[in-house]
This record gives sequence, structure tokens and C-alpha cells, in this order.
Amino acid sequence: MTGGLLIVGELLLLGLLLLSDGADANRDLSFRLIMVMLPFMPLVCVAAILGGVLQTHQRFGPTAAAPIILNVLVIAAALPFLLSDSPDRVTAAYWIGAAAVVAGVLQVGWSLLALRPLVRWRRGVSDAAAPMRRLMRRFLPVVIGMGTIQLNAFFDTLIAMWPVWVGPTIFGVVYPLDSSSNAILAFTQRLYQFPLGVFGIAVATAIFPLLSRHAGEPHHFLATLRRGLRLSFFIGLPASVGLLLVRHDLTTVMYGGGGSAFSESGTARAAAVLLGYAPAVWAYSLNHVATRAFYAAGDTRTPMRIALWMVAVNLACNCLFIWELGEAGLAWSTSISAVLQLVLLTRASRRLTQSPSLDRETLGALALTLGSTLVMAVAVVLVRSAVPLPPTWLGSLGRLGVAVGVGGCVFFATAEVSRQHELRWLTRRR
Repeated sequence: MTGGLLIVGELLLLGLLLLSDGADANRDLSFRLIMVMLPFMPLVCVAAILGGVLQTHQRFGPTAAAPIILNVLVIAAALPFLLSDSPDRVTAAYWIGAAAVVAGVLQVGWSLLALRPLVRWRRGVSDAAAPMRRLMRRFLPVVIGMGTIQLNAFFDTLIAMWPVWVGPTIFGVVYPLDSSSNAILAFTQRLYQFPLGVFGIAVATAIFPLLSRHAGEPHHFLATLRRGLRLSFFIGLPASVGLLLVRHDLTTVMYGGGGSAFSESGTARAAAVLLGYAPAVWAYSLNHVATRAFYAAGDTRTPMRIALWMVAVNLACNCLFIWELGEAGLAWSTSISAVLQLVLLTRASRRLTQSPSLDRETLGALALTLGSTLVMAVAVVLVRSAVPLPPTWLGSLGRLGVAVGVGGCVFFATAEVSRQHELRWLTRRR
């Protein structure tokens, strides 16, 4: 199935390339790069399936480490061009795309190697026919329910790429975005996706087998869900506030610095985009936990219906916000839809547990996390205003380092003083 989709995609892109008049080199280059990287899609899907098998055997490390392969190969492919005085950017793009495809192959191999002592592969598939039919019935709802952020990011990319793929106007009106909007959006997404991917999704991934195991035990199921929500909020809220406070220094350090980096206006635009994404990092994290609670209970349709409504909300907000906020409007749309999705999932989850998932004890724990985050925010604001560093790249690096160090220490110290259980959950091995 995936191979057929790959062939169809390649033919479609080839047709678009042949129909192109060649007048827009950037558009043609984007089509060619997509063709180069399209094989990565089935490879990463296979790696994800193998990662799911590993997780059923309580092996989370190999799957979590697999992206390191991609990072290493992409950095290795980009490094010669980064060190060159006059790099060929088109050639660099092809090399990086090819490195991503090779990394997909290696990720599959890495997962298979980790599965060797756990699984014995057989050619016969008759025993798997019935489970696969059940899986396929639930497949589409799960894809939609789990892929809300990815779907929103996909539509954001389509909207941001309009100036490159179509032109600077839409229906005779000047389009509010420009050819740099998609690059700014894509690079800034990496900044909020870092805490989400490293911590938020990790919590949801680890808790899913526990929820599935306790699906027939309402008391244990509800206790596990509440613990997952508390832990995700404990990680996600300070990440949200921290990104808000250091957004200017962070975008300057990551993407500024002269040379082929962002211009001063580009880093300011990236900071504005991060201002839109950051407020909902905690909601993105909690959505993953709440959605998996429905899947563990065998309900894949409720998250799908909510997710479809949220995609519609995101698109509507996109069409409204970009005219005033530019590419930052796309980020705000994603955040608004994520928070609204969490509200709807939390309300609907009562049908699973017959009790509210946010009881008095859980709300009290969330309030403690909010208090620790507020103390952290005050400390970061004070230390940033007290550090007399110049408005240069090195100055931004210094302020960022001080803010992150002080903020992290103050948050965890406050959590320890207030005896928050989430801190001990994170530090103990079991």
C-alpha cells in the first residue's frame, strides 16, 4: 500500500514538474527535492511500526534513539557546505535530502536489530489476518486523531508556500505572506517541537501501554490517566512560559549571527511565530495523553471527530489571522485549536472513566505546577533585566544561557520545596 502511494506521489510530482514552464526556479527545486525525499515516507512508517512492536515489549530506548541517526547523517551532509566559503545551496539541499533517505533505511535496520532477541519472524500471515482487520478498521480514526498537529502543520505549509508555488497575489489581492514565510515557519516549529518531542510525546508513549493494560480496571485506568496529565503539565507549562520569555534570544542564537543566517527582521519574525506557538506547548503534550486514553479504551472515533473539528477551526483561523499577523497568524491558529481540542477531549473522557479526569487532587497538583512556573517566570524576568549584555549574538547567547539555567534551577527548587510528586516521578527509575 505504501509503495503504491509512493509511486503515485512520484508520478504526480513528475507531472507537475513537466507542466511547469521553468520560469520559477524555486518552485521547480521544491518539486525535485520532494521527489528525492519521498522514499523517506514509507521508510519512516516502517520504522514507526517496528517501534510500536518494541514498545509492546517495554523497550522504549531504541525507538527514542532512532532519530539520532537522522540528525547525525543530516549534520554530516550539511557540514561540508556549512564550512565552505561559497557553498552551492542547491547541491547542499540534494545532499541533505539524500541523507534523510539513507537515514530512513538505517532506522529500519536499527529497529530490526533491536527486535532480534524479542521477535521471531515467520512467513505465514494467516494468524495475523483477524487482528489486522481490526487494526485497519481503527487505522484511519487513529491517524486523524493523532495527527492533528501534523495536519495543521501541513496546511500551514501549504498556505505559507503559496507565494513560492503560485505567486504574490491571490484573486488579484496581494498575499499577506512572502517567499520567506515558509522557511521562517518551518525553522521556528523546530523550537517548540523540541520540548514536545523530547518530553511531551515521550510521556504519552510511555503511559500508553499502562493505560491499555488497565483498560478493564476503571480505578487503575483513571489513576494512570491523571498521573499522565499531571506529569505532562509539569513538563509542558514551564516549557511554554520559558519559550515565551526567551523567544528573542533563542531565535537570535539559533538563526541569527550573520552570514547565511536570518536577517535581523527574519529573527524578529521568527520570534513572533514562536510567540504564537509557545503558549500551547502544554496543551500539545496533554492532547497526546488524552488521545491515547481513548485508544487504550478502544474508542478511536471520538478523538477523530474532535480532531476534524479542530482542523476546520485551524483553517478558519489561518484564513483570518494571516492578514493581520502574517506567518505568526498560522502559529496562533495552531495554538488556539490545540487548547480547544484539549478542552473537548477532557470533557469527552468522562464517558471512559465515569468520573472527571481532573478531580480535586489533580487540579491541586496542576495549581502547584502553575505556582512553580510563575516563580520561575519572575526569576527569569529579573535575571534577564539584571544581566548587562550587549545586543549582539554573543550577548543573546549569554542571556539565554543565564535565563535557562536560572529558570530551570528555580522551577525544580520550587517544586521540591512544595513537595510536588511529579518531580519524584521524573527522577526515580521505576
